[in-house]
Amino acid sequence: MGPHPAVAAIRLAVRRVLHDVLTEHQTDLTTAHDGREPLVLVACSGGADSMALASALAFETRKLPVRGGGITVDHGLQDGSDTRATEVAGRMTALGLTPVEAVTVTVGREGGPEAAARDARYTALDAAAERHGAAAILLGHTRDDQAETVLLGLARGSGIRSLSGMAAVSGAAGRYRRPFLQLDRHTIRKACIAQELAVWDDPHNSDPAYTRSRIRHEGLPALEKALGKGVVEALARTAQLSRDDADALDTWAADAETSVRDEAGTLECAKLFGLPSAVRRRVLRRAVIAEGAPAGSLFARHIEEVDRLITGWRGQGAINLPGRVEARRQGGRLVIRQG
Repeated sequence: MGPHPAVAAIRLAVRRVLHDVLTEHQTDLTTAHDGREPLVLVACSGGADSMALASALAFETRKLPVRGGGITVDHGLQDGSDTRATEVAGRMTALGLTPVEAVTVTVGREGGPEAAARDARYTALDAAAERHGAAAILLGHTRDDQAETVLLGLARGSGIRSLSGMAAVSGAAGRYRRPFLQLDRHTIRKACIAQELAVWDDPHNSDPAYTRSRIRHEGLPALEKALGKGVVEALARTAQLSRDDADALDTWAADAETSVRDEAGTLECAKLFGLPSAVRRRVLRRAVIAEGAPAGSLFARHIEEVDRLITGWRGQGAINLPGRVEARRQGGRLVIRQG
C-alpha cells in the first residue's frame, strides 16, 4: 500500500524541484573539488507547510544524489521563540536532515512589522545559503498563500508585477524554490496528519493586527461566500497569467532601453514618449534603480512622477526619489543621478 495521497502529492512536488536542481547543477556534480552532492536547505518555521516540506525533502534525498538540510529563523518577536527554534531544529534533525541550524535575527521597523520580519528572514537565509554552500532553499508557500499575495497586490494598486504573486523560482541564481505553489493548504495539513508530524501554529497567522491574517481569515472567506468556491484557484491562476505578461513587458523594456538613449547614454524624452506607457515606466524604473534607488522603497507613485516629466512636461522641477536619487528634465533629456 502506497503513502497517503496528500503525502504522495507533497513528495512529488519536492521530487520535481530536486530534479531541476540536479539538472542545473550537473556540471557542479562532476567538477566540484570535494565531489559532494548539491545541498538543498528547507526554511522551516515549524508550521504545517514547512514541516511537510522538511519531511518530503528528507524522504526524497534518501533516493536522489542530493543532500538535505534545514534552517529555522528565530525572529525574537514572541516569548519563548528561542526555545521553539531549538525544538524545530531538533525535529528537522530527527527527520534525517543535516546540516540543521537555528538562526536568530533582529527585526527592524522599516516597512512595517511584516515587511521588516520578512527582510530579516531572507537576509538570514541568504547568509545561511552562502555559509553552507547550498544550491537552493525550499520555501513552503502554498496556493492559498499565492491567492493572499494577489489580493494584497490588488488592495495596494501595485500593478501587474504585484499581481503575479510569488514565483516558483526566485532570488539570486534561482536560489529560492517553492514546490507547493500548486498545492492547497488543506492538502498540506492532511499530509502532516498522515505522517503524525508535530506542527506549531504561529499566533501571528491569526492575529487581525496583520494584514495577511485579515485576508486569510476574513477576506478570502468573504469572497468565497459571495462568489462561490474556486476563488483561491482563480487567484492563483491570475498570478501565473500576470507573471507571464509582466515577464514579457520586462523583456520588452530591457530591449527598448538602449534605443531611447543618446550616444552619451542619457535618456531622450522624445524617444521615451513614443514607447507604450507600460514599457516606458519599466524603462524609467530600471534607470532609477540603476542610479541607486532601493527597489523595495520605489513605489508606483514615484515612477508616475518621473513619467510626468515625459508625458506632462510643464517646466516642473526635479523629482526626489528614494536613495537620494534625483530625476529632472534638462534640454530634452531625462537626467537621473544620485545626489
